[in-house]
Amino acid sequence: MLNLTHPHRVVFISGIDTDVGKTYATGWYAKHLMQQGINVITQKFVQTGCQSISDDIVMHRKLQGIPLQAVDEKGITCPYIFKHPCSPHLAAQLEKETIKEEVIFQSTQQLLQHYDCVLLEGAGGLYVPYNNHRTIIDYVQQQQYPLILVTSGKLGSINHTLLSLHACAQRNIPILSVIYNKYLDHDDRISQDTPLFLANYVQQHFPETAFITMGHLA
Repeated sequence: MLNLTHPHRVVFISGIDTDVGKTYATGWYAKHLMQQGINVITQKFVQTGCQSISDDIVMHRKLQGIPLQAVDEKGITCPYIFKHPCSPHLAAQLEKETIKEEVIFQSTQQLLQHYDCVLLEGAGGLYVPYNNHRTIIDYVQQQQYPLILVTSGKLGSINHTLLSLHACAQRNIPILSVIYNKYLDHDDRISQDTPLFLANYVQQHFPETAFITMGHLA
């Protein structure tokens, strides 16, 4: 689980790939922290494929059971929103914009003035580019944020999970937990084997990292 005494008040939430359930996991985890009495807010690194308020932020609030907040309506929880549903670097190029790290960082700092903890959800996997030179894992490493990794039982998830874990280890990014999203399970044999394999692997190779099934967060 999240170590609430950790000196970092920002936790980055990434997935092993796109459409793995990290938005769902972020909202569920925020609700879990709220139930512990933690004043928590979620933030989206960058949103593509929508307009106005981030679709993922809207989902977070629904899962938390709270209305949209003033910081959502002001765009602080997601300073970059692009229409085209594609990689952030391309979505920004199509609108002749540049995603600036300092804008995202300042948004996080603004939120920390009013909240105890910020859960910062990424876009896609760790190596998704947000400009022609930088990927999301570069930003996480630069800010020295601890990370929660979301995985599932979809085909290929074991490979993607292990690659993500070792990529973080190589960059000294602490992994607080791996969250297994059981809601994407469709094959009983895979859904029984995958979390068991991953839990054992994490325990053996990343003993400081917790393995959590999303159904246990409520």
